Amino acid sequence: MSQRDTLVHLFAGGAIYFAAYSNCKEKLNGVFDPDSTQVHMISAAMAGFTAITATNPIWLIKTRLQLDARNRGEKRMGAFECVRKVYQTDGLRGFYRGMSASYAGISETVIHFVIYESIKQKLLEYKIAATMENEDESVKEASDFVGMMLAAATSKTCATTIAYPHEVIRTRLREEGTKYRSFFQTLSLVVQEEGYGSLYRGLTTHLVRQIPNTAIMMATYELVVYLLNG
Repeated sequence: MSQRDTLVHLFAGGAIYFAAYSNCKEKLNGVFDPDSTQVHMISAAMAGFTAITATNPIWLIKTRLQLDARNRGEKRMGAFECVRKVYQTDGLRGFYRGMSASYAGISETVIHFVIYESIKQKLLEYKIAATMENEDESVKEASDFVGMMLAAATSKTCATTIAYPHEVIRTRLREEGTKYRSFFQTLSLVVQEEGYGSLYRGLTTHLVRQIPNTAIMMATYELVVYLLNG
């Protein structure tokens, strides 16, 4: 069940994120220097805010189901039962627990896109220089998309490593009936009780899951944009 929720989030979240990012970037290119760092940072932040606000309930249900499966073994709670339980306990507000930590995680998105766009620009400049030397027409090749995948993997690794503590805090806030109440209260409590190392617990597993996903997603996005632009 949690796997299905993850797929729903990836498709819905990805569609919302890239639509918001593209639209914001297009508008900001008319305000700031086109494709500047400011454009990438603001676009990534606005897209992250939009996607997080829209998909937080899906992530909350996914987290609750994972924790319930761990605690209850084979007698697992269904998704609809989980939704009903959250609503009965906390109302609509309950579906947005942990959103403050998700908003803190926008910093990861900003770092990721700033590094990604910078590497992509360097690759583009290298491609243009090589094309001019050979006097060939510049066209997209498979190697270009491989380069974008490597750029995405590099930028995501850097961004996730820097901003990972928000993932730990967000998971704690989404637990049912816990002592965790707010972002900074949870951050302080986790450090006091478990030490600073606990803020990076599960980082390796998270990277193993996120890096291939991000690399494929970014290359697919660039391919779709390229095909749509003819």
